[in-house]
Parts: sequence; C-alpha cells; structure tokens
Amino acid sequence: MANTDWPGCGKSLKGVILDMCGVLYDSGEGGGVAITGSIEAVKKLKASDLQLRFCTNETQLNREAFVDKLKRLGFDISVSEVFSPAPAAVAVLKERGFRPHLLVYDGLLPEFDSVDKTNPNCVVIGDAAEKFTYQNLNEAFRVLIGLEKPVLFSLGGGRYYKEGDGLALDVGAYMKALEYACDLKAEVVGKPSPTFFQSVLNDMGLQPHEALMIGDDLVNDVGGAQNCGMKGLQVRTGKYRPSDERHSTVTADGTVDDLAQAVDMILKQRH
Repeated sequence: MANTDWPGCGKSLKGVILDMCGVLYDSGEGGGVAITGSIEAVKKLKASDLQLRFCTNETQLNREAFVDKLKRLGFDISVSEVFSPAPAAVAVLKERGFRPHLLVYDGLLPEFDSVDKTNPNCVVIGDAAEKFTYQNLNEAFRVLIGLEKPVLFSLGGGRYYKEGDGLALDVGAYMKALEYACDLKAEVVGKPSPTFFQSVLNDMGLQPHEALMIGDDLVNDVGGAQNCGMKGLQVRTGKYRPSDERHSTVTADGTVDDLAQAVDMILKQRH
C-alpha cells in the first residue's frame, strides 16, 4: 500500500527522474528482468506532459550498451535521457587535468577512451564486480599512496544493490576501504552528489521543486534528491528494506509498492 503521508505534489510537477536498477528492473543473469508494471509505467510518463529523465549509478556498461540492454527488456529509453557517472567523470578529469588509474568493469572502459591514462595522478573506481580483487584494490591503493596529493573519484557511493540471486556489494564499500587506507575523502561522481542531480535538472530546465525523484535507494536516490530541494519517493522494490521506513536521518516524502503505483498516483493528482 502507498504511504498516505505522501503530499499531493502531482499538480505542481513538471518533471520526473527515475532511478533504474531496482525501479525499472532487477539485474542478474541475461541482463536482468523488468519489474512488474514498470514498462507500462514508463510509457504512461512518456505519454504525459511531464519531462522524464533516468538517473543511474550504473558503471558496468557504457551508456549505449546499457540502454540497449533496457530496450531488450522492453523499455522505451534513449541514450540522451540517461545520466550516468562515467561521462560526468570524464568531463571532470579533462577539466582538471587528471590522468586516471581505472578500477572499473571492463564494459565501462570505452567511456574513458578519450582520457590520457599515462602516469596516473588519480584513481577512478566504479562497480567493478569480480574485478574487486585484493590485487586490483592493492594496485589502486599503491597509486594513491604514492601521490603527493592523492585524489580518488568514485562513480557513485552505493553500499549494495539487488541482483537476481540477492543483494550485492556496491562500489561504496570499496571506496570506503581506499578512503581508510589512504586517509582521504573520495569525490563521488554520481548519486548522491548534488552536482550530479543538478546536471539532470539543468538538462530539463527545471527548478528542484518542480521535479520528483523516484528510487529504491533511500540514501543515494531519495536523500540525494532531497538535499537538492527535490521531493524523493521510495519504491518497495530493488534494494528497499523495511528498516528504510525507520531510517535515522533520511525520511522519504512517500513510499509506494512499485513504480506502477507511483506513476498512477502522480497522474491521478494531475487530473
């Protein structure tokens, strides 16, 4: 059932931002599976007068391959609608003259083809999955510890996400290990970074109060959006845990069973 405390903000909305993994689909073997009702929910949003964007911390595939995977699952999504950490990180690296040592999934490497990676002066980590071996983490540690001013970029800060066979550790856990070992603070590129959320709002040409974020991650999706002045709605799919509704620091503006229920509520309020 939907949380009835959710405010009736549908009439004032001009845009909706959707998280992807855990909201549209659950990842797993064969590219994952669409969550019941989510394909139709996206169609309804696209048929409405609301602007729609997709905001993901996906870092195992480049955007083109990621969108192709979602299309195979049945979603109507284009690359220009998707905001992910890797392109944002590439822009930061070029702007600030950084040459990265990359600890990322092989499928993401093409995103960094245009970046100079010789004689690294920073480290970039993403959700490297099985690439997070002791050897690879130690290599990243040695690069950082050998720099006079070590800089670590993390493509997101999630703790875990939902796979087909259960929860899986996300990049944030490994980011914290390198932070601790090197006595530094990582720069997060992706959710919950305010700069990342603002880039999506800028693309839509909207003010924060005109947009709603829908996600399964209470801290990175909902809390990150709220810190930017947006409303944040949590779905009870993906990585959602019942304890989220009693979290000590983040309270969603509303909690619904799934994306389909959220979209029906939003569109009903607009009529």
